[in-house]
Amino acid sequence: MRKATLYSFSLPMEAGVILRYQRLKTRDGFLVHLQEDGQNGWGEISPLPEFSHETLEQAKASAVEWLQLWRQARCSLTQPEDSALPSVAFGISCALAELQGKLPETAHYRKACLCSGDPDDVILRLGRMAGKKIAKVKVGLYEAVRDGMVVNTLLEAVPDLQLRLDANRSWTPTKAEGFAKYVNPAYRQRIAFIEEPCKTRAGSLAFARETGIAIAWDESVRDADFTLEAQDGVAAIIIKPTLVGSIDRCRQLITRAHQLGLEAVISSSIESSFGLTQLARLAQWLTPDTLPGLDTLDLIQSQLIRCWPGSDIPCVTLDSLPVVWSDACP
Repeated sequence: MRKATLYSFSLPMEAGVILRYQRLKTRDGFLVHLQEDGQNGWGEISPLPEFSHETLEQAKASAVEWLQLWRQARCSLTQPEDSALPSVAFGISCALAELQGKLPETAHYRKACLCSGDPDDVILRLGRMAGKKIAKVKVGLYEAVRDGMVVNTLLEAVPDLQLRLDANRSWTPTKAEGFAKYVNPAYRQRIAFIEEPCKTRAGSLAFARETGIAIAWDESVRDADFTLEAQDGVAAIIIKPTLVGSIDRCRQLITRAHQLGLEAVISSSIESSFGLTQLARLAQWLTPDTLPGLDTLDLIQSQLIRCWPGSDIPCVTLDSLPVVWSDACP
């Protein structure tokens, strides 16, 4: 017998979290719970404002429609790919994968450190990291020259550090050139990649050719006209499942990237601790040799049901979550 429940959550964000054009005060979304023949499966559906195309209400309507069909059909008549909304497709695919025992329990809890705040504090934190030191720095929020100086300082202070940079398509070619000017040429090979430095793909490819700094595709992966191919200067693709879609869709992209000799990095879209632990499991399963980009736990003031190992952030329990749809609903 099949049962399904959809819960909603709203978790307070830390002050100062800004996404493009708005301050994010709460992280809102849904948890889907599937039950069949004594088995359980869970998934998080949490479209990210400013990045997801779907709204929270659209995600809710799509999820409820899918749950109703799944609940009524003994045989699976619909797959998560049938949803055009990536956050819904991903959350439901996770719930199905858990239900069917396909999502391994083993997780990749070690993650690339997200560097923010005082550079001196960041350097101390990086120095204490065990094993291979990989960190991520957001660039493009301030002057490109300032970003270049910060990156140069970090690479100089931590000799075994590799950096992943994320520019979110924020630079003109002139600003990108200004950034590169302040990075010591001897350090550029220790920049693993910079995600989409320029406003256009052509600009980003030109930046890679002219500077020798590798790039990665992030937003482009989700563009309708994007084709993944081997290109000079491209080292990786960034896969944010909440923005990309179902597990199967993510796996197809990862397989293709590996065939082309590219690194595939599973990265978060500021999911709750619940979603982050599933992403950690997905990373261990599909990209075991690559450190995922999941260092966003501290941006939210509360964890959700499943806690990140070692974190002392308070945790919201299931009994405090409102039910927005269940089998008992009309």
